[in-house]
Amino acid sequence: MFALKAAARSSARPAVLRRHPYSVRWLAVVANAPVPAKTKVWDSVDDALKDVKSGDVLLSGGFGLSGIPETLLSALSKRTDLKDIVAVSNNAGAGDKGLVHLIKGGQVNRLMISYLGGNKFLEGSYLKGGIGLELVPQGTLSQRIMTHAQGIPAFLTPTGANTLVETGGIPIQFNEGGFGSGVRIPGNPKEHRIINGRKYLVEPGIVGDVAFVHAWKADTVGNLVFRYASNNYNGAMARNAKLTIVEAEEIVPVGTLSPNAIHVPGIYVDRIVQATEPKNIEVVMLAKSEEAQSAPPSPAEADAAASKDWRHRIARRAAREIHDGFYVNLGVGIPTLIPEHLDPSVKVWLESENGILGMGPYPTKEQIDPDVINAGKETCTLLPGASTFDSCESFGMIRGGHIDVTCLGAMEVSQAGDIANFMIPGKLVKGIGGAMDLVSNPDKTKVIATFQHCSKDGKPKLVKECSLPLTGARSVSLIVTDLAAFSVDRAAGELTLLDVAEGVTLEELRAKTACDFHLADKVGTF
Repeated sequence: MFALKAAARSSARPAVLRRHPYSVRWLAVVANAPVPAKTKVWDSVDDALKDVKSGDVLLSGGFGLSGIPETLLSALSKRTDLKDIVAVSNNAGAGDKGLVHLIKGGQVNRLMISYLGGNKFLEGSYLKGGIGLELVPQGTLSQRIMTHAQGIPAFLTPTGANTLVETGGIPIQFNEGGFGSGVRIPGNPKEHRIINGRKYLVEPGIVGDVAFVHAWKADTVGNLVFRYASNNYNGAMARNAKLTIVEAEEIVPVGTLSPNAIHVPGIYVDRIVQATEPKNIEVVMLAKSEEAQSAPPSPAEADAAASKDWRHRIARRAAREIHDGFYVNLGVGIPTLIPEHLDPSVKVWLESENGILGMGPYPTKEQIDPDVINAGKETCTLLPGASTFDSCESFGMIRGGHIDVTCLGAMEVSQAGDIANFMIPGKLVKGIGGAMDLVSNPDKTKVIATFQHCSKDGKPKLVKECSLPLTGARSVSLIVTDLAAFSVDRAAGELTLLDVAEGVTLEELRAKTACDFHLADKVGTF
């Protein structure tokens, strides 16, 4: 009788308690229960987008054209009923790809982005008052997205302190007449806190209504895997929004993906569709063939090389500051030439802010991969031992001072190490990008500014005080121009001349420098 009652009780139980072999916790294990497998896959892209509405805050993944949800954006652009969308992304696409679909269709009235790059249509529309544009430092943007995703209302960051980001001095939108006609929507000033003598801005989380995400692989319950540098913002955005819609290159059955490989757990994902649009590359750069490297330059190539010699002169001097084993971040332009001038014995780890550590040279034609690009949106390669990660991870290692050296271009640098390199009010809006983050921890990361000593009209770029909006205050430790190299005493606000370029006299240098400087005990040449 007892045995029958025990058996009855056992058969009525939905679960039994069993000791987990790797934990001290007791777990309820369902005997012979099927894996939950309600599919999140939608056959129709248009149906999957039916709940996107006017006025939504749309988070759109991608960096340049890498990892952008092109299938979703292209389909949404056909929704003529939509308007007043606030779009959040690293950048607004390029050519006719990315958010450009929605911008040109009049569906977006405000953008929250980090970088415009060469998007002249967007730049012109902003300067004419046609669209709202909130510029956010790249690392701050990714962290604001992740912060809300984790249920945290705001976070503290040194990025942007003592710049227009802190004061709200960058207008979000001008009046209809454009720059010079007044401001329709001013920038958002930030509170700050002083902690251990450093200023930190209070940055609020970004709340997304809808997230568009591009994944390499998704299983039918929403687990996601990204490929190389296409992770970027996609992971943070997938976790953030009320409605997360994923386009995946491969949709696989549940259980196919290893739990060790999952970048985003399925709990965050609501809908999945098949990605159908081809992946694009913004800037294709190729390694020179062995024949091209060994062949003598043509007259045209020789002339071009001579005109660019000052760039290599700067890169060659800056390369002396980089030592074996360093972790280095190189900005676009002149800094990208520095690896050519490193001593062969010097091996470094190059970090690209879009999520690569161990970046290699340009690829051959056979090596081109749209998911392996650098911060300049150019094709690149990965070295043995390289790793890839999302934008939050990238800027965490940058702000945290784990990068030994960063090299950036500049429009102006002051004698105190202030640097300006992202906009000329009313004329040029490149965007902030990752520069403010890269100069946010100068006590741990050595910041080298590389630029031509004077502008095209002969105006000095090395000045007593910057007249252009600052990227960072008292951030630069070394200045290398085509004429000279200076160390910067950031506390005292003083320069010391270390080296001059061959053929440059002290008198010429003083005449072309709009601030005072001291001389090192022994001034060298380069």
